[in-house]
Amino acid sequence: MSKQPFIVLGAGLLAVAMWCWVQYVAIPHQQADAARLGVPRGNLSDLYPRWLGARELLLHGRDPYASDVTREIQIGYYGRPIDPARPNDPKDQQGFAYPVYVAFVLAPTVRLPFEVVQRGFLWLLIGLTAVSVLLWLRVLDWQISASAKIPWIVLAVGSFPAIQGFKLQQLTLLVAALVAGAMYALTRKHFVGAGILLALASMKPQLVVLLALWLVIWVAGNWRERQRLFWSLAASGAALVMGGEIVLPGWIGKFRASSAAYYQYTGGGKSVLDVLLTPVWGRLVALILVAVMLNFAWRWRRESEASPHFQWSLCLVLATTLLVIPMFAPYNQLLLLPVAMAIVRAVPRLWRGTRLSRFLLGVAAFAALCPWIAAAGLVIALWFLPAPTVQKAWVLPLFTNFTIPVTLWAVILTARGHLWVKSSDV
Repeated sequence: MSKQPFIVLGAGLLAVAMWCWVQYVAIPHQQADAARLGVPRGNLSDLYPRWLGARELLLHGRDPYASDVTREIQIGYYGRPIDPARPNDPKDQQGFAYPVYVAFVLAPTVRLPFEVVQRGFLWLLIGLTAVSVLLWLRVLDWQISASAKIPWIVLAVGSFPAIQGFKLQQLTLLVAALVAGAMYALTRKHFVGAGILLALASMKPQLVVLLALWLVIWVAGNWRERQRLFWSLAASGAALVMGGEIVLPGWIGKFRASSAAYYQYTGGGKSVLDVLLTPVWGRLVALILVAVMLNFAWRWRRESEASPHFQWSLCLVLATTLLVIPMFAPYNQLLLLPVAMAIVRAVPRLWRGTRLSRFLLGVAAFAALCPWIAAAGLVIALWFLPAPTVQKAWVLPLFTNFTIPVTLWAVILTARGHLWVKSSDV
């Protein structure tokens, strides 16, 4: 009897458990905590500051980075302007803090009520996340059956990074889908389309800067054939920057000031490495990891977009990005989806490899599965214990949040010789 129905069922149960934990444990805990401390709660949509800023810029010509617009954003996001005199008020001012050209992406929505935009964007993100699973499978050239794709889609949509992104309407999920689309286009030699999609993904520049740098090095490895990617990316990026300058002259300086203010009032941007190793050691290790990534990028710059080395380099770039960017929110981990796919595909070979590869594989598997298992345990506990008691342990599914990107990076780096197999070998 085929194991596939049981795998689909298991994936479905884990996804349902995660959604239930968020809905009936994590959110009620946050609501109770906010009521106890007097913390304001409005729509709490990360889309709202960008949407309102885009609306005010495009419809009324107002500066989305200005303090008066930030105050209006706070009224919608928190329900009232935050008050520095209140010790329990949030520190995040929820300023625009994005490149101004994000307004071009949101332009079709600025005349609609935000409630309509919010609902529509939620379903858009869910659909894009599901489609990105299929795109990454194509990028990695992993040919599996339609029924085998279902668990990947279910677990992706039912992972905490995705659910957190859905609940917050986080633009990171849109960027992750754009990156998946760009890499799919690239592997099909649609270099112009890949450059355009990657330029659009730069609405969150910290998420794509290493990816763009790697691709520039890769283009240099075969300039004659690949130069269209470079020119497309450069032209699209220039068009976005100049378009932003037309609608808001001097926006780059305003964006830099807004970003600096964001890091200041949120206590400074910290990466996963900064949290695990302290900021000084974290930055030092980050430099080393980027140097390692660039070394492999240069070494394999001549490899084709269909080669195993190209796929491995892509996974290394994404894993490195998650470790060094100055943020550690779980929703960013959706960019690790192709990394997880590559590792799962190679599990048989990894397990037959060295003791180190088996150890790292086991640690990575524990780190990745722990959130779903812990969420399932807390949801089951709701049947037997009072909700306030269960909610005290709400943080358990986040126990391995910092471990996941570290362990996946370690598996990718140390087991590169075992990871890349033809789909016919699986």
